[in-house]
Formats: sequence, C-alpha cells, structure tokens
Amino acid sequence: MRFLFVGDSMTIGRAGDYSWRYRMWQHLASLGEPYEIVGPRTTLYDTEANAPVSHAYADPAFPAGARRHLAGWGEGWLHMAPVIGETVAAEKADILLVSLGLIDLGFYTDSDQTAANAREFVARAREADPHVRMVLLPVIPNIRAASDAPFAAECDRFNVLLAKAVADLDTPTSPILLASRPPSYDIHQDTYDGTHPGPTGEHKLAAAFADAMHQAWGLGRAYRAAAQRTTVSR
Repeated sequence: MRFLFVGDSMTIGRAGDYSWRYRMWQHLASLGEPYEIVGPRTTLYDTEANAPVSHAYADPAFPAGARRHLAGWGEGWLHMAPVIGETVAAEKADILLVSLGLIDLGFYTDSDQTAANAREFVARAREADPHVRMVLLPVIPNIRAASDAPFAAECDRFNVLLAKAVADLDTPTSPILLASRPPSYDIHQDTYDGTHPGPTGEHKLAAAFADAMHQAWGLGRAYRAAAQRTTVSR
C-alpha cells in the first residue's frame, strides 16, 4: 500500500515537531507488512522563515522517504482539490489520509463551499485512480471555537456535510471512510496552542486513521495504546 498524507498545518507540522505523520510511520513500520509513504513534499513549516523549509524533525532519524506528504501551512480543501489528481497520478497513491477543513472555515470558505471543495477533491482523486481509497478526518474545533459561536457552528455544520458526502460518495471500488474524532482529544492538553497537536495529540490523530482502516478494512491492527506514551518531550 502507498499512503499519502494530505493536510493543513496540523499535518505538515512546524520545525521541532514529530508530527502525526511520524507517529503513523511508526505504526505502519511496526506492522511488518509492505508499505510506502509517498508525496511531493518532505519539509516542516519554519515559523521564523514563514515558509515550509525546515527539515528539523524532533527525531532526526525519521527516514527521508517516510517524511513525504502533501500538506501545507494555511492550505485547505480549497487548495488541495486542484492538485490532488496530479499528485495521486504522479505518486501512485493507494490510500489518502486526509485532515483538512479547519483553515478553510477559519479563513477562506463557509461550510457549504468547503463541503463542495471536499467533493471536488474526491472527484479529482478518482479521475486519477478510480480505485483510490480515502480516510477523512472531521474538523476538530480549535480554541477559536470556544469564543466564536458562529465559527463553532460552521465547524459542526461542515462535519455533518462531510459525513453526508462520505455516505453519498463511498463505493465498493473506491471506498471512503470517515474517521472518528479521538474521543479523548482535548485542545488544552493535546495541542501546544489550542490548534496544533503536541505529542499526545499526534498519537491520537494517528490512532484515528489507523483504527478506522483496521476496523473497516481489516488493514493492519488497532493503534497500540502503549505506543501513545511519549518518551521525548518538546
């Protein structure tokens, strides 16, 4: 299986992060089954340079090949829908692990347009590969939602629309899963700023994808709770 991580700032990570992509790589490597992580990008976001130019992962031993992704700080469904087809074709991705939407709702589009962009994303991915699989993570409302009721409502409404899109678009030949928001995810404990995951949040996001694939497709195994203990702190 060839996995492609697609996401926004929560997925690309910043200089000094492990990233949930790293946690997912650990999980995949532990399965003892053939896999590859693919994607046209490898870097983290550098806050000082205000650009995705950093290679300073928290674990320098994170293999170069496993660092690949299609994620960007400030990028959402709006930005990924136009490029996902060419990326799936070029990278020959089999499974897309997608975490998008928060940045769209926060800065670019309302819930209806964001959901429309998600459907466009699916269509373009399938044009490139009619058998591609996808796992989509609902938006996890961030600290802004705690004080901005209209934004919180848009996040909730988008998640309803995303669930409907998955129900409408799922097919036997190109299955789509809606992962579950980690039930214990706490933005005050699992993020470093109310939005971006810290080490515990990274584990929980990786677990959401791993468990969805295991439960629905029998792929791999459940994410091991023991692996969620973080041995290196920021």
